[in-house]
Amino acid sequence: MPQQMCWLSKSSGDDEKILYLQIAPGQPWRPYTAFPQFSVPDYRIPGGSKGWATYQKLLKAGWTLVPSARASEFSTKIIVEATVNS
Repeated sequence: MPQQMCWLSKSSGDDEKILYLQIAPGQPWRPYTAFPQFSVPDYRIPGGSKGWATYQKLLKAGWTLVPSARASEFSTKIIVEATVNS
């Protein structure tokens, strides 16, 4: 299975979505910033999407974009992982 990425809210009730990555099946979704080996600096655009530059890079590299609804099956893992690493 290819490496996956998804746009998810950083926390419950948050409208802003950021890029999350899953590097292996069964692994928790983690913010793109947790993977310095894959992420690139964000564009300096006020109000721009967090992770857009990384998304473009990884899409070209063959990563798969997963719909938010499918990835949110793991929402507990997402929130816990984001809280622990923030």
